[in-house]
Amino acid sequence: MADPESRWSESARKIKMEGLSDVASFSTKLQNTLIQYHSIDEDEWRVAKKGKDVTVWRKPSEKFNGYLYKAQGVMDDTVNNVIDFIRPGPWRLEWDQLMTSLDILEHFEESCCVMRYTTAGQLLNIISPREFVDFSYTVGYEEGLLSCGVSVDWSETRPEFVRGYNHPCGWFCIPLKDNPNQSLLTGYIQTDLRGMIPQSAVDTAMASTLTNFYGDLRKALRKA
Repeated sequence: MADPESRWSESARKIKMEGLSDVASFSTKLQNTLIQYHSIDEDEWRVAKKGKDVTVWRKPSEKFNGYLYKAQGVMDDTVNNVIDFIRPGPWRLEWDQLMTSLDILEHFEESCCVMRYTTAGQLLNIISPREFVDFSYTVGYEEGLLSCGVSVDWSETRPEFVRGYNHPCGWFCIPLKDNPNQSLLTGYIQTDLRGMIPQSAVDTAMASTLTNFYGDLRKALRKA
């Protein structure tokens, strides 16, 4: 039986070989995986880090030997603005302090692309700079939006970066019922950084990265 990562890789290869018809199938599979994460019972999560405006939980991932993280907080802006700042595009690189470059490698339609991005070193460079190549897809969900992604195979490599792997991940953004100008942002992240890194360092970095993500995003939205 093929492991989950190889199944995603097979689908990713079909994207490049067979075009948009397989992209649609791949997108639906990814979306359904994120909806499954969003329905996980609360008692399965354990708090990893709690801040004033964001909480991060984690549970063992079923995709790899690491954790699936959940982060949640309220944003003082509309759903469309929040997602526009998160999904691939010029705004993301302006505010996300961890991201050092972002390029669109293939563009299938307005809400669907393959992107390559790089991240800065973390924890005094215990975690060296990483590179990811992800399929990204944004779709309507209930009264809001879901922006999701997963890493895909890409033959071109750059020796100065370790190639990391994002198992299915994404951001649900839903307007608050009593104030549609505020949005509840819930993220699910499970990143295999790869390379020789102590698991404790990975766990520390992931929880801190997610809390910083919310803080940086809030600042960017206020300035917009």
